[in-house]
Amino acid sequence: LFDVHQADPFGGCEVSAEQQCQQALFPRWHLPLKTGAVLAAITFVYTALRDVLYPFLSRKENACYKIPILVVNKVLPVVSITLLALVYLPGVLAAAFQLHFGTKYKRFPPWLDRWMCSRKQFGLLSFLLAAMHACYSLCYPMRRSYRYKLMNWAFQQVKEKKESAWIEDDVWRMEIYVSVGILGLALLALLAITSIPSVSHSLTWREFHCIQSKMGCLALLLCTLHALVFAWNKWADVNQFIWYTPPSFMGAVLLPLLVLLGRCTLLLPCFRKRIKQIRCGWEADTQPSRTSTTSRL
Repeated sequence: LFDVHQADPFGGCEVSAEQQCQQALFPRWHLPLKTGAVLAAITFVYTALRDVLYPFLSRKENACYKIPILVVNKVLPVVSITLLALVYLPGVLAAAFQLHFGTKYKRFPPWLDRWMCSRKQFGLLSFLLAAMHACYSLCYPMRRSYRYKLMNWAFQQVKEKKESAWIEDDVWRMEIYVSVGILGLALLALLAITSIPSVSHSLTWREFHCIQSKMGCLALLLCTLHALVFAWNKWADVNQFIWYTPPSFMGAVLLPLLVLLGRCTLLLPCFRKRIKQIRCGWEADTQPSRTSTTSRL
């Protein structure tokens, strides 16, 4: 009743039903999606235990209303910055691999090769979550719970006979971390646009490398600063450590800081010169033999 071969509506070629079943669906997205899902699940449970379960057990306060917006908006930036760090971590590992073996011709391990081939998907997923984080943050004043809390704060200020609730440190913290976050999101948008094939093909290799490598690391730095400025003086606040556990943003900046430290280490002249030589074809194993042959002549 049905034809064995079906025409491709785009290319006009015929593909059998068996071949259609054998074709993998988004093969390079498997690793980023699985990684993002695991990170999101762990962060969601961790945040819900701190922000929802702890108030209920300690003060009998029902904080389930925080789950749709507040809890989710704490999960999104943690997963986003972690995925962004995972974009540039394999480059650091690959450079260390080449420095260790002294050649660029030795194949990377399969897991590292697969990881490096999925960096584009990691970056796009990170940008999507960062954009969602920005949208969720803009929705904060629209929430009914926020309006009730705002009225309570105003009533408390009148009750305490305070003429001004201005807190200088808090104002500076908000201004700086919002500005840095906007800059980081703008760079992530630029990276996402240049990853489109029609755009990347119009760039030279040097231009593409400059945007994806240099500006990508700058975006990671800005996003890390965004999280650090958001933390401000909360690192020393004992009340932030609920059940002796740190807030999620404290754990989220560890991997980006490690990646940035690795990138800065590779920029040192002793490592940078050797990596440049290796990527130009220099091999550590053959160099002594060439030197000895030259000395004999």
